[in-house]
Amino acid sequence: MESLEPKKLALIRIMQILQKHSDYDHPLTQEDIARYLENDYDIVIERKAVSRNISLLKEAGLEIESNRKGSYLNERDFTDAELRILIDGVLSSKHITAKYSKDLIDKLCSLSNKYFRSHVEHIHTVGDWDKTENKDLFYNIEIVDEAIEQKKQIRFDYNKYGVDKKLHKTTTHYASPYQLILHNQRYYLMAQNERWKNMAFYRLDHITNMSITEKKRTLITAVEGYEKGINYKDLSTALPYMFTDKPERVEFIAESQIIDQIIDWFGKDIRINPYGDDDKQVKVAVKVSPMAMEHWAMQYINYVKITSPQALVDKIKDNLRDASEKYYASN
Repeated sequence: MESLEPKKLALIRIMQILQKHSDYDHPLTQEDIARYLENDYDIVIERKAVSRNISLLKEAGLEIESNRKGSYLNERDFTDAELRILIDGVLSSKHITAKYSKDLIDKLCSLSNKYFRSHVEHIHTVGDWDKTENKDLFYNIEIVDEAIEQKKQIRFDYNKYGVDKKLHKTTTHYASPYQLILHNQRYYLMAQNERWKNMAFYRLDHITNMSITEKKRTLITAVEGYEKGINYKDLSTALPYMFTDKPERVEFIAESQIIDQIIDWFGKDIRINPYGDDDKQVKVAVKVSPMAMEHWAMQYINYVKITSPQALVDKIKDNLRDASEKYYASN
């Protein structure tokens, strides 16, 4: 005689079976469901009981469609396309270790049915992506969130890569944390360095040995340049690289063919005007970190000419002169 407990579990197990084994292209008959119940869960019930449980699940709001071929789960929390986007995000995130990436992808795959995994074979290449080796990342996120909630300062070791391609401690920092920012596929901690009293952006995957101190954090409105708090729109466009110097107005002439890249880096809240007698060039004005702009301009040196401020123009001239000497100097 069957025990009462398996019968009570049948409703939940049928829901799990539909989640795992069914979709529009793979409906399950009542016989299929009864077979999964018996083989996977040692639950034996009649076809009529399967039908009654499916009706109960429909009444409870589960999106189950039934036709002559069987029943299937018609709606899930995430579509397969949405799951693929999330999986690709995990794969391309350099701040997540290979092991955590694999675990997260397995969890995401479990949100669909067993047929989904065959459509995302690239999950097996997770070890081939450029990933951080710092296993403290998720722990650091929790500590930062807790410190921000408690309005406390944090202490941590900051590390840099050596020639052995391993992280090595450089200094110990005390900082007032304000925000975690995802930028260029990496997490940055936005915090005031309590020694130098300036805003800094720390690579979260370069931080180890983080802990919360008993000291109250400095109010962000007391940090120079942030008297009105954080303007996230300005922050994202003014810091294409995470330098902390004060943003300034920078003007440059650019080839029209890279307008897409300019908007990708600086957003749409910038000034772009035609330049010259044809449509081949534009004049652009942005408010941005000069140090970040120096790096950006060197990256697009074949397409961009900085025109102001003069100090930035001179710095780029020096860079080009130094680079020319390196490449053209006699051996």
